[in-house]
Amino acid sequence: MVPLEKMRAILGRGPSLGKVTEFSVGAKKLRFRERPSLMGVINLSKDSWYRESVCMSADAAIKRGIMLSAQGADIVDVGAESTLAQAERVGSSAQKSLLLPVIRHLSRLKIPVSVETYSKAVTRASLQAGARVLNLTGTEGSREIFRMVADHDAAVIICHVAGKNVRRVRDLDLSGDPIPMLHEFFGRQIELASRCGVRKIFLDPGLGFYYRNLQDSAVRVRHQMEVFLNSHRLRVLGHPICNALPHAFEYFEEEVRCAEPFFAVLAALGGTDLFRTHEVRRVQAVLKTLQAF
Repeated sequence: MVPLEKMRAILGRGPSLGKVTEFSVGAKKLRFRERPSLMGVINLSKDSWYRESVCMSADAAIKRGIMLSAQGADIVDVGAESTLAQAERVGSSAQKSLLLPVIRHLSRLKIPVSVETYSKAVTRASLQAGARVLNLTGTEGSREIFRMVADHDAAVIICHVAGKNVRRVRDLDLSGDPIPMLHEFFGRQIELASRCGVRKIFLDPGLGFYYRNLQDSAVRVRHQMEVFLNSHRLRVLGHPICNALPHAFEYFEEEVRCAEPFFAVLAALGGTDLFRTHEVRRVQAVLKTLQAF
């Protein structure tokens, strides 16, 4: 775990090293300089292990999206393929058949929708259906994907992925301070996205993804905590930081639904702007309490 003395030293350098760009997603204005934003999760894959977020039909997903928005989610993130290594691969056609009815319905209700994918075909169809954020979980074909995002005046969440996509990753480098590596990765992707015309960018360190050398729970949680507390160092790139809140099931066990609110504290202390969570109401309560303090 991160010792208290180290946490004090990290936070002593300041939680923010620069203002980040604010922008609208659909009709929703995101004011990161005033308060953080929340992204609620809908999983259309039966392989997603966070059972409370799994929806087995379009109707169930639409109901959950409406509920998440009512609870305070600024954006609703929808995905049709689990990022777990053992999860079944889902082809583009199957993903589209699951995603598009949900995206269209929620978009008609003026609920900003994000789609999680690394597929060009799914990206194109989802943006055409009304998605206003692309949660990009891959690096292959980025140039073409960024141009699609720009053509629809959408936002992109650039996720750090050590490989072509989240299902094809190599081991993560854990040999030292993770921030310089993330800074370099995001710098390249920001430059490419900007050249393609993208103006709305989030940066996501990718803490919820499966890496073989992060299967030891102590190593994984230590890495996650380090990145959360140091996220403010990435804000110098000028773009808001999105962090997906993890679960640490090995530690929380039957209280696993309390994990994301716990990690939200560390992410908030580290300067996170957008919290991706399965537990919108719980995390919102935590953030409100921290803001009051």
